Amino acid sequence: MVAVCGAVSAQRRCLFDLVRLEDVTGVSGTGVVAWGAVMPDGWVALRWATNTASSCWYASLGDVEAIHGHDGRTVVRCVARGGDADTL
Repeated sequence: MVAVCGAVSAQRRCLFDLVRLEDVTGVSGTGVVAWGAVMPDGWVALRWATNTASSCWYASLGDVEAIHGHDGRTVVRCVARGGDADTL
């Protein structure tokens, strides 16, 4: 998976779209398949944009990549970034 957000650390928050370039499973389709947020402590919330929507928590963006990256067929597209004093 390619992170278009750039580096995201525990001090940097990021709101992102999970964009699937190729759907290898035939389940989620292509395009924006989920919305996510990286929390200040590094945890990631992910909400699936499928007909049967679900929400999941991951310990890191790396965990999201390991589970949902599909060998580079998925990208994280940052839609907002911020530090401790920034408003997202």
